[in-house]
Amino acid sequence: MKKYILGALLLLMPLCLFAEGEETVYKPRKKQSDANITGHVIDAKTGEHLAYATVAVKGTTFGAATDATGHYFMKNLMPGEFTLSASAIGYKTLEQTIRIEGKRTIEVNFSLVEEALAVEEVVVSASRTETNKKCSPTIVSVASTQLFESVASSNLAESMNFQSGLRVENNCSNCGTTQLRINGLEGQYSQILLDSRPIFSSLAGVYGLEQLPVAMVERVEVIRGGGSALFGANAIGGVVNIITKEPVRNSLTLSNTTNVMRGGNVDLNTSLNGSFVSDDYKTGVYLFGMVKDRDDYDRNGDGFSDLPRLNSETVGFRAYYNTSAYTRLTAEYHHVHEFRRGGNKFDMPPHEADIAEQLDHKINGGGLKFDYFSPNNHHRVGLYTSVQGIDRNSYFGTDQNKTTYGKTDDRTIVTGGQYTYSFDKCLFMPAELTAGVEYTYNKLNDKYLALKRNFSQETHATGFFFQNEWRSKKLNFLIGGRLDKHNMMDDVVFSPRVNVRYSPIEKVGLRASYSSGYRAPQAYNEDLHISALDGKLAVIRLADGLKPEYSHSFSGSIDLYHNFGRLQTNLLIEGFYTMLDDVFALEKVGEDEQGNVIMERRNASGAKIGGVGFELKAGIPNRFEVQMGYTYQQSRYNCPEGWSDQVDSNGKPVLEAQRRMFRSPDHYGYITANCNITHDFTASVFGNFTGRMLVQHNHGGEDAEGNTIEFDSERLTPNFFDMGLRLSYEFHLTKQLRLELNAGVKNVFDSFQKDIDFGSGKDGAYIYGPATPRTFFVGVKFAL
Repeated sequence: MKKYILGALLLLMPLCLFAEGEETVYKPRKKQSDANITGHVIDAKTGEHLAYATVAVKGTTFGAATDATGHYFMKNLMPGEFTLSASAIGYKTLEQTIRIEGKRTIEVNFSLVEEALAVEEVVVSASRTETNKKCSPTIVSVASTQLFESVASSNLAESMNFQSGLRVENNCSNCGTTQLRINGLEGQYSQILLDSRPIFSSLAGVYGLEQLPVAMVERVEVIRGGGSALFGANAIGGVVNIITKEPVRNSLTLSNTTNVMRGGNVDLNTSLNGSFVSDDYKTGVYLFGMVKDRDDYDRNGDGFSDLPRLNSETVGFRAYYNTSAYTRLTAEYHHVHEFRRGGNKFDMPPHEADIAEQLDHKINGGGLKFDYFSPNNHHRVGLYTSVQGIDRNSYFGTDQNKTTYGKTDDRTIVTGGQYTYSFDKCLFMPAELTAGVEYTYNKLNDKYLALKRNFSQETHATGFFFQNEWRSKKLNFLIGGRLDKHNMMDDVVFSPRVNVRYSPIEKVGLRASYSSGYRAPQAYNEDLHISALDGKLAVIRLADGLKPEYSHSFSGSIDLYHNFGRLQTNLLIEGFYTMLDDVFALEKVGEDEQGNVIMERRNASGAKIGGVGFELKAGIPNRFEVQMGYTYQQSRYNCPEGWSDQVDSNGKPVLEAQRRMFRSPDHYGYITANCNITHDFTASVFGNFTGRMLVQHNHGGEDAEGNTIEFDSERLTPNFFDMGLRLSYEFHLTKQLRLELNAGVKNVFDSFQKDIDFGSGKDGAYIYGPATPRTFFVGVKFAL
């Protein structure tokens, strides 16, 4: 099947170029001064002027934001005929065709119609180019700043549970490592991007989402299902694209949220963010900074933490410079310094503790991007490079071991280019061709000399991606693929992709897709985490002869829209099915000469993951909005797989091999609801439901009665329902200065694991359910 798709693409590309024929050649004119646009943006129903709406000249780098009175002004524009668009949160985007003339100021006003569900917002992850979400050939879910505020989150790990098919779970009660699961697959199956770049290495993924404050994030785009055809290896379960904030207007925000957990433990989060743009909007910079200080939390009172102590500082910026009307240079930089520690005896060095997992991260990353748009809007070129370096000093030890200090260095480079061509007609309808090349390099050194671990890994992959998407109001048909050469694989990998969207009427969208993906036989984020088990350390190693893992993903969906008067609704029903060949699995294989438990990553026979998801959105603009999702799925190995090496007195395994994948519930869901009680008073309710799942429990710890747990076991967890409430009120101190006060509670019912291990022999990986206990919070925010 793959070779037929590849052949079809190679045949179609020259045909499309021939069918396009000659195009009108744009002859650039000399820059003319005093070609200006002024106007206002108002609410079409109330006539109220809309502050901070965005007005942009499509196909160019020109843009502006309305001021506090709803007016805007753009000066020294290029003469010609253009499309002017206006957009604002909670409103449909509106476009007008205008003619700009030199030495003349024209007035262009917009009346925007309110929209509660943001169904037509622009996304970039579906096809690596800007696309209307409603018309995208792939379902793209968006987590916005409105969601971050309504669920009172300070980092992305606290926010991503509120998207269909996604779960963020805590995998270690000592250090608090988390993973993001998409459609039942482990975190290693998902590709995390930063501004569309795969800069998140395996080491960055260990604690990555918790290290990124929402203050730096504009939105997060999520694609469920295979994404290797666009973004390379690891995008089997899906793609999470973190889009950082871009400067739009001059603004300044200072905020603090204080969380108080059950027992009085405190979590402080303070951020300062500023956006600054020049008078002509040619340059702009967004600055962000956040400080987090969280106490450790001991749920069962045994003196050992079940949530680690954490201190972090994050600073960075995103800036742009419009080098001309059709070219833009963008730069981004972020620095994260994070210290976390779990275990006991926090006032003493880690080697004086009975259990200690301590990590000190220093992360520096950034990137450059150059974009070109042709004057006739047919050609777009993007060149980019991103780098990230991580230095980690760590201690993973038990029984006051003085020698288990370690150091990890990680360097990642991503560079590439992308070309997009828009056809007025390609064979039978308008189309857009996208092609590009991307090179990724990563070098990792992970040293724990006392464990005789000196792991070094150098990976580099070159990928060539290409696709053609035929577009119309009713039909989208996309065919594409990606060729990857990975240094840890002998053969070139071809990952094809086929997507179809058909809308028989405007209120109905039908989609179907197929894609394939792969994972190279290398170390992943879980392999770089060392756990404490029975007073020993558990270390993961790669089996000799570990083979690549391949996937085939299928999905189909029905997207329904209907308005009942002012009530807007959207129902999405999506089915998914993924087959994994030579799936990676972990198994205990004994101990090394130092007595450390060895967990070996090897190839299992295969696995199948399938299910169906439902997502319902309903709302009345500026009144209320409700969004809820539910996923039912099954994740099963093709053949039973064992994980424990324990045997009983008769030499028989203590546990039988298991087909069910661990830590993968058959059903789960979420709900968020926002209500504007008055213009300035808002109430939000949010919650997560997690169904029963099978988890592993290693022997060695003690139960609540003080009995030693002698054998490995498997436990089917109870259901969990985690509910929260947030109230906020905004005061308008001046026309520009606003003060917001907010307060609420997370995990109202204190839904938390009840059988956590006791004592120094605890199984740190035996943790499940909501990550934090009942937590009250209060916040204040100044915005200028």
